[in-house]
Amino acid sequence: MKHFTPSHIVNELPQQFFAKLVGKVNAIKEQGHDVINLGQGNPDQPTPAHIVKALQTAAEDPNNHKYSPFRGFDSLKEAAATFYKREYDVDIDPKTEVAILFGGKAGLIEVSQCLLNEGDVALVPDPGYPDYWSGIALAKAKMEYMPLLHENQFLPDFSQLTEDVLQQAKLMFLNYPNNPTGAVANEEFFGETVALAHQHDFCVVHDFAYGAISFDGQKHPSFLQTPGAKDIGIEIYTLSKTYNMAGWRVGFAVGNASVIEAINLLQDHLYVSLFGGIQEAAAAALLSSQDCVRELVETYESRRNTLISSLQEIGWDVEAPPGSFFAWLPVPEGFTSESFSDLLLEKAHVVVAPGNGFGKHGEGYVRVGLLTSEDNMREAARRIKELNLFS
Repeated sequence: MKHFTPSHIVNELPQQFFAKLVGKVNAIKEQGHDVINLGQGNPDQPTPAHIVKALQTAAEDPNNHKYSPFRGFDSLKEAAATFYKREYDVDIDPKTEVAILFGGKAGLIEVSQCLLNEGDVALVPDPGYPDYWSGIALAKAKMEYMPLLHENQFLPDFSQLTEDVLQQAKLMFLNYPNNPTGAVANEEFFGETVALAHQHDFCVVHDFAYGAISFDGQKHPSFLQTPGAKDIGIEIYTLSKTYNMAGWRVGFAVGNASVIEAINLLQDHLYVSLFGGIQEAAAAALLSSQDCVRELVETYESRRNTLISSLQEIGWDVEAPPGSFFAWLPVPEGFTSESFSDLLLEKAHVVVAPGNGFGKHGEGYVRVGLLTSEDNMREAARRIKELNLFS
């Protein structure tokens, strides 16, 4: 069979780091070992029943068997605007300031293609979500990294960005609550971000995937609550985490009308919008009782407390994350992120994600998900204890 050479763009895409991790995990499983997977980012709870019922009902409507409007149903855009007003007191125009997305990931990749030309600069967090890199690569643009360090509460230090870089920047990606560190940002930081973006004329894209998941009685602010934020940026929200709808592939972008129009225009050429039944169910999720969200956050907080206390009991000096469903844990002295991850997989049959897969400044950490039972977390800690890594 003839082999066709992929395009330069496909060949130049970043390596999918976690495909290698999945291969390692599968090899251990094939040997018959019981593996506890703390490395995944896939919600383990089912979608709430009332949302599933909304889809079932909508799927029976013949109107949803036709093509949806190219830019999605007004009803879902209006639901997104209502959600933002109710949850964050942010006014959103559903006609001009909402774009329906095929999951948050699609929007995060598309926005680089919408705003960046070849050679343009995007500012990205390091460590950060690897798909930021993918969109930038598809746009043939360049990345400048913003280190997220423990001493700065895993917030970028804008004073470390040179004037030359700031003058070249066209786009900045932020993500709080943060994947992979679990850190959160406050209104003061977002205020500094907006001021910097206004001063240097770049667009801010805030990835708000974990917006609903904050602990210890805190509610994480939306970036768009910051005065002037909508002038210079957008926020991307996914229903994957808030409502356990990861497989449904539905989200939305809200904010600056010119950026929203660019996303909509690009998507006009890529898709004919989402299945109408999913759009109706998504609107139901946003507009109905949010008790399911509160219960989910309580579950994650309980899991977080169990995980952190279990690891501390075996002598691992770890800190509880204030948000997201990830914990960011330092590796013991003498190990790299990957060598420590390999050891846990091969000897304890516990999967964690090596931090260097999220960027250079992820080295020295592993990411652990709160996406399994508390019994599994206790058992994982017991297995790790047997390796005698911590005194």
